[in-house]
Amino acid sequence: MSNPVFERIKQDLTENDVVLYMKGTPMFPQCGFSAAVVQVLTDHGVKFKGIDILVDPSLRDGIKQFTNWPTLPQLYVKGEFVGGCDIVREMAGNGELKALLADKGVATA
Repeated sequence: MSNPVFERIKQDLTENDVVLYMKGTPMFPQCGFSAAVVQVLTDHGVKFKGIDILVDPSLRDGIKQFTNWPTLPQLYVKGEFVGGCDIVREMAGNGELKALLADKGVATA
């Protein structure tokens, strides 16, 4: 059985190299964790699509089911789930994020 929310998520992930499912927008994050990941991506000079899950309750629940990951934000690079705020911050701190972006062919500053 097809799930329209999953189909939409797959489409977002196909059409954008880097996708952040977050609370709020990149310009106006609605939680500290989302703001922190936006800051990390901005610091790395990564172009990304921010998707506000607060405007769509079905997406808010759907993205958690899609990854079996209970929290937001959620970062995807080239369709692959990277992690949430703590993981992204840790990867940024130890250089793993920059390496992952390079491996996937994502431009950084």
